[in-house]
Amino acid sequence: MPTILVRMGRIRYFSTVLGELGEMLVFISPLTLLPLPVALIFREWEMLVPLALVPAAFFCSGFLLNYLPRKKEDVRFSAALCSVALVWLAFALISCIPFMLVLDISFTDALFESMAGWTGTAFSLLRGLDSLPESLLFWRTYMQWVGGLAVISLSLTLAFRSGLDTSPLFRAERRAERILPSVIANGKEIWAVYILLTVVSAGLIMVARVPLWDALNLALSGISTGGFIPRAGGILSYQNPFLEAVLIPVMIFGSTPFTLYYMTYRSRKVSFFSEEQVRLLFIFLIFGALIVIADLFFLAGLPIGESFRQGIFMTTSAISTTGFQNGNPHLYPAVTAVFLMMLIFIGGSSGSAAGGIRLSRIALGYRGIIWWFRRAFVRSRVLVPFKYEGRNIPVEVAEPELSKSMLVIILSVITVFIATMVVLQVHITSFGLTDIVFEVVSALSSSGMSTGYVNPSMPLLSKWVFIVVMWVGRLEIMPVIVLFMGLVRGRD
Repeated sequence: MPTILVRMGRIRYFSTVLGELGEMLVFISPLTLLPLPVALIFREWEMLVPLALVPAAFFCSGFLLNYLPRKKEDVRFSAALCSVALVWLAFALISCIPFMLVLDISFTDALFESMAGWTGTAFSLLRGLDSLPESLLFWRTYMQWVGGLAVISLSLTLAFRSGLDTSPLFRAERRAERILPSVIANGKEIWAVYILLTVVSAGLIMVARVPLWDALNLALSGISTGGFIPRAGGILSYQNPFLEAVLIPVMIFGSTPFTLYYMTYRSRKVSFFSEEQVRLLFIFLIFGALIVIADLFFLAGLPIGESFRQGIFMTTSAISTTGFQNGNPHLYPAVTAVFLMMLIFIGGSSGSAAGGIRLSRIALGYRGIIWWFRRAFVRSRVLVPFKYEGRNIPVEVAEPELSKSMLVIILSVITVFIATMVVLQVHITSFGLTDIVFEVVSALSSSGMSTGYVNPSMPLLSKWVFIVVMWVGRLEIMPVIVLFMGLVRGRD
């Protein structure tokens, strides 16, 4: 009898989870229609059916999942996290259809490409980008753009459940437990900002004398901190230092909290540096760039001009987790590669399209360490307030938030360790340990900056390791763990 009850509980639980997933798939299906007009504009008739299958699969699968019997009231938070973990997996599985049909590549390579797209990672296993259909290249960067928008909306939805947040923006929506209504309500004010910044970014890129089509693709991947390039050879294929300089503010745009853009517009005054993680972003940018420039000049022997060019660009790309690169970390001194890897692991701001463990956790962890040491030197009956962004946070709020942040950081380190060990076990390669760890951290942080290890000739198991790491990393690990716990234990 207890076994039957557990199974019934698991069925009810995952009916709710799959119902939430179905709603999100139906919601996203119209957004995936945009590559079809692109195929018509470029007269790529052979692309119409493969690209049309994507929105059709999204809608049909979501429509069927919506028919599962489930409770219509607000769902528990764990079920919402499970649906979030599944939706990114479903996005990648469905979106690999055009790659398989058009390029005749394996399911693994197609899934790798679509997972890199939806997670905003610049890794790619495709060969001969210059010969691919324009609509397929657009589909790659468009996945990153929509994925970045989804991450921003979702991170806002989850962040506003935190007791640390006291922003008046979206406050009325915090009680909602169903993910899709919360995402729509919390994100609709931000979507216009996201689109506007994309248009502004495309205009900036065109100032660098880049053709309109390339500028649009670069803006889509830049503002989403995705990093896909519509040309073989990456950024260096343009041979345009001015373009590299223009892309620096674009990457910063994408790694800054999007709520600040909206609040700045609404209040008509600039308030960017009032938030601690924005100040941290520029501190890491400035001092990080100086360190990388010095390393490239003194240790790598590059000319001073080239050291500045690569140092500033690569540092910005690393901390924003965009993945654009005008240099190869494999050729850098080991200390420089490790430093860039640290910046990638940290990542950009919460509420932005950037990946990594996020600057908000770095700020929170720093405040938590100071708080702990202050409490260690006072009497047990003395209350030491926890200060965060100039506010006193109650102990009952501060301690669980600190614990959650530290847990994500610890789990991220464990994930890097396990993935690195698996890759090293299955692949004897000329790449060193630093290169492998660099690639794994880059995948976990949704960056895609590469030393060259990730390539089409990787072993099959290594490809799957990176697919899983990209999926886990984009969701900051916890939703995937909750999903597997739900599969194993079930819920009553």
